[in-house]
Amino acid sequence: MTTPPDPVVRMRSIVKRFPGVLANAGVDFDLLPGEVHALLGENGAGKSTLMNVLYGLHVADEGEIFLRGKRVAFHSAADAIDAGLGMVHQHFMLVKPFTVAENIVLGRASPRAPFLEDRRAVEKRLIALSQQYGLQIDPSAPVWTLSVGEQQRVEILKALYRGADVLILDEPTAVLTPQEWTGLLAIVRRLQAEGKSIVFISHKLGEVLAVADRITVMRDGRVVGETRTQGTDKNTLARMMVGRDVMLVVPKGPASPGAPVLSVTEARADNDRGLPALQGVSLEVRAGEILGIAGVAGNGQTELEEVIAGLRPLTAGSVTVCGRPLPARGGTVPGLAHVPSDRYGMAMLKDFSIAENLVLQNVGEPPFTSRGFLDRGAIGSNARNLVSDFDVRTPSIETMAGNLSGGNAQKMVLARELSRAPKVLLAAQPTRGLDVAAIEFVHNKLVEQRDAGVGVLLISTELDEILALSDRIAVMYEGQIVGIVDPNDIDVKDIGLMMAGQRAAPPGDAARGV
Repeated sequence: MTTPPDPVVRMRSIVKRFPGVLANAGVDFDLLPGEVHALLGENGAGKSTLMNVLYGLHVADEGEIFLRGKRVAFHSAADAIDAGLGMVHQHFMLVKPFTVAENIVLGRASPRAPFLEDRRAVEKRLIALSQQYGLQIDPSAPVWTLSVGEQQRVEILKALYRGADVLILDEPTAVLTPQEWTGLLAIVRRLQAEGKSIVFISHKLGEVLAVADRITVMRDGRVVGETRTQGTDKNTLARMMVGRDVMLVVPKGPASPGAPVLSVTEARADNDRGLPALQGVSLEVRAGEILGIAGVAGNGQTELEEVIAGLRPLTAGSVTVCGRPLPARGGTVPGLAHVPSDRYGMAMLKDFSIAENLVLQNVGEPPFTSRGFLDRGAIGSNARNLVSDFDVRTPSIETMAGNLSGGNAQKMVLARELSRAPKVLLAAQPTRGLDVAAIEFVHNKLVEQRDAGVGVLLISTELDEILALSDRIAVMYEGQIVGIVDPNDIDVKDIGLMMAGQRAAPPGDAARGV
């Protein structure tokens, strides 16, 4: 029997506390030389905290870290970088007006200062690294001109340029197209073949099974299990993550669509910088169906959401909900429920109680207001019913909404919006940042609404979610709909090509959007 190699990283009994939260409760974790080790768990399980301790962004309250057999104590990310660690964060740490080369030398100690480095020497080394690891990139390109996948390559190159042989990838696929995910998988395999050791943080079961050699599962700040990838499956991992069986694919029968309840006709709108964001978008959502909007983030989905919700003015075209145009001065759109993409920024008031948030849309109406005064009894009764019906986990309905976890905050928003008996449900990024249990809950609610005759417009950058829930899929690219397709009649690779701008016109009514 072959003796396993000594770990390149060994973390023992790591404890990390924040005010009121035990984020890591005596965690052990090993990373072997040349392996891809996935760290899997629900949001709040302690995955990123553990890796932030390893990378020097947090200092452990208790425990030990050994790197290549020697005990280390990092007090900053600079310490970790100097020791050969690199971390690619979920939200890229790049200065977009700067070039690739400028971003990579930024922050590095240099006798001539970073921007006085020999540009040709830097670019030559970057080209050599990009060829060695299959990270093709133009060192002179401004970062703002790069795709999301290319920006991710820059982050990986930055770590390699600084000599990292241990890489931490934190939720690296959150905004990638299927083709970009395939490209990232190839890059990870190339890095592994070159002897790099990789920690892959994720809550996505499929990608973990595709990329990892070993999987460590965390729950509530503790390790609940470790397994080889070849010895497990999605259902087993989901059970470890949540502590119970989870329905990974919501049962959904065929749709029975009725008349259109939402119509968008040649809609045009500008973004916050005054540049065209929607460029002639047309679509219809019918009662009793889910129309999914697929696309890479930043292709007009946010502007489309805001236009339909009455939060952004049209420059041309029209939107009707249940046959009525949007209110001229904005405000609440009759018949429309809106689950915003920015949960904390748009969907709720964090410093108000759960009970108050649950009546934000109709607090001025009976029974919540009587003779000009708030009826606290009615507001409390409404909150208790909705918290129970939607399983919002909270110690009290008077708890401030900003103290809720992401999943419970989203349940609260869904409860408020669906309690208004809408005809149209606009759900934008409804499971962003949620774990498998909360995703299961949200997906069930969306299908329930469809089956009750509500027209659902689902906007999501999660392609698996779009494919699982949608009766039809409209793909957006650069502010336009490049095709509307039946998910049963098209390959995921073709959808990925459409997300990258290739127009498709499959045969049949679905492709024509009728």
